Amino acid sequence: MGFVGAFERGGRLIGTIRLVPMGLGLTLTDDLLKHLGPQAPSHPGTCWEVGRLVLDEAHRSDVNALRQCLFLSLDYACTLTRVDNLYASCTHVLGRLYRRFAFNSFAADVPLAGTDKRYTLIHGYATEVLASLSGRQVTAH
Repeated sequence: MGFVGAFERGGRLIGTIRLVPMGLGLTLTDDLLKHLGPQAPSHPGTCWEVGRLVLDEAHRSDVNALRQCLFLSLDYACTLTRVDNLYASCTHVLGRLYRRFAFNSFAADVPLAGTDKRYTLIHGYATEVLASLSGRQVTAH
């Protein structure tokens, strides 16, 4: 249904990522968007959640490692299927990090029903995110 990627450097596994299609009730972002009701954004085309990005502690502060992992994952997904929009549910700090890669925060402190957890929701157009990750000029929608 989606994509799960693993990354290695020097023969050592350093991280994983998951991309899941939205609108099927499979993602955390789907659940959190319901909480926003009519304030939830609507973007034409296919929507995918980027999640479960985990990097080995030794690589977490390496923005280039993150950039490369995200680029390889998104590029692979885009060659196999249509990916127009990317969403993620993350902490406020990670939301700021993703802004470096053409994502925009559109909701903060969104509660997950039945828990004390709160999330920042971000969105990016796949073409702009890929361009940013590759170092090319980003053209805004």
